[in-house]
Amino acid sequence: MLKSFLYNNLTEAGCDEAGRGCLAGPVVAAAVILPKKFKHSVLNDSKKLTAKQRALLKDEIINSAIAWNVAFVSNIEIDEMNILRASIKAMHIAIETLEKEPQFLLIDGNRFYPYKNIKYKTIIKGDGIYFSIAAASVLAKTFRDEFMEKIHYEFPEYEWIKNKGYPTYAHRKALLKYGITPYHRRSFNLIDTQLKIEF
Repeated sequence: MLKSFLYNNLTEAGCDEAGRGCLAGPVVAAAVILPKKFKHSVLNDSKKLTAKQRALLKDEIINSAIAWNVAFVSNIEIDEMNILRASIKAMHIAIETLEKEPQFLLIDGNRFYPYKNIKYKTIIKGDGIYFSIAAASVLAKTFRDEFMEKIHYEFPEYEWIKNKGYPTYAHRKALLKYGITPYHRRSFNLIDTQLKIEF
């Protein structure tokens, strides 16, 4: 079971993002403040959960959280500022619009830019250590997946309903055949040269 908090005497928000490694779509971040006594036997890093588990947990997190928020930064902004900055911008927006201001931030990963004067700690694989970060990872992942499933119907050739914009073989193959869409990240290496040789 994960840990409920780092500091018992501070209001902590867990923060995580989804979609950094995708070729298309936005990067999405979430910030979640959970009650100190929150426990859950299933909640974990979203990558370790099934889609069905994430969908159920999404509702549980929303109903249990003291405060939560999800923020999107588009592929156009990603191209303008780079994926790291875009990911952190999404986290900042998610934190800024929380109904309750946190006193401390638990950030998944090893990079973050300070937000206001709120102290923070970056934690590698934190979504497998703290409930609040795991909750943020589930919300970021589920909201982003829902977005990708929605825009799939605009460009079904890329199979976003299955790959959610990640660089699968089918996604790369479609890029070679059909080119890029308005949702693709132009600053990313969209065409895999090895795939081009084999195609």
